[in-house]
Amino acid sequence: MRFEDWMREAVRWFEAAGVLVLVVGSIAAFVKAVVDARRGTPLVDGIRRNLGRVILLGLEILIIADIVLTITIDQTPTSAITLGIIILVRTFLSFSLEIELDGVVPWRRAALKGQAADDGV
Repeated sequence: MRFEDWMREAVRWFEAAGVLVLVVGSIAAFVKAVVDARRGTPLVDGIRRNLGRVILLGLEILIIADIVLTITIDQTPTSAITLGIIILVRTFLSFSLEIELDGVVPWRRAALKGQAADDGV
C-alpha cells in the first residue's frame, strides 16, 4: 500500500468519524431533550445547545479530513483555495454557533465569567 492510499484511507476514516459524530450526537441531543422536557426543562434551549455542540465537534473532525486530503494527496493551488474557502465557511459557522450557544462573542466570555465571579462574592 502506498502513502497516498494510506492517506486516502485516513481521510475516509476522519470523514466517517465526523458524520458519525453528527448522526449519533444529534440523536443523543434529541433523546436528552425529550428526557429533560419530561422533567420540566424547556425543550428548545437544551436541544439547541446540545445540537450546537455536536455540530461544532463534527465540523472540527471534518476539517481534519479536508486538511489531510489537501496536504498529502491533492497538492494543487485549486485544492488549497478550496480548502481555504471550506475552512473560512466552517470557521464562520463555528463562530456563529458559539455566539448562539453562549450569547456572547468569544473574546468577551472570560470577562463575563470574571464579572459573574465578582458579583457572587
